[in-house]
Amino acid sequence: MAKIVEFFGLDCVPRLFKTIKFYGGIKACLYKLYRMDGLKPGCCVGEDKYGNKYFENNSYFIGRNRWIEYAPYYALEYDGSQIPAEWFGWMHHKTDLLPDCDPSRPQYKWMADFTENLSGTPAQFMPYSTTKPKIHAWVPPGKKTAEAEC
Repeated sequence: MAKIVEFFGLDCVPRLFKTIKFYGGIKACLYKLYRMDGLKPGCCVGEDKYGNKYFENNSYFIGRNRWIEYAPYYALEYDGSQIPAEWFGWMHHKTDLLPDCDPSRPQYKWMADFTENLSGTPAQFMPYSTTKPKIHAWVPPGKKTAEAEC
């Protein structure tokens, strides 16, 4: 009987019901699928000050056994640069120590706080120059520009 269940791929059905129960129902599972593109039950090992939650489940193979659920205020605009440096090492298996338990990571007053990469967003860094440009954009005849009015 067990071989028939494995042959038809029905051995994952109990795991599916455990996952639905873990997340609190079908509606919560669908929301999690929408936001995170996957359902993985696991143990919450910590949360950073930005609201991101970090999970681990050692029944998955290494490289897939640690993941992050980004804070709800990121909505669907999340990326890897939103992981603070103290959690980056744990996420990428550089250390097995959680940031709270890692004695090799001191915090000093002069250390800058974490900021995410804002490239491609309206808040991205745009350099400016105080020198007058040598090349100007062409303006069609008859149109007034803000520079011409000044």
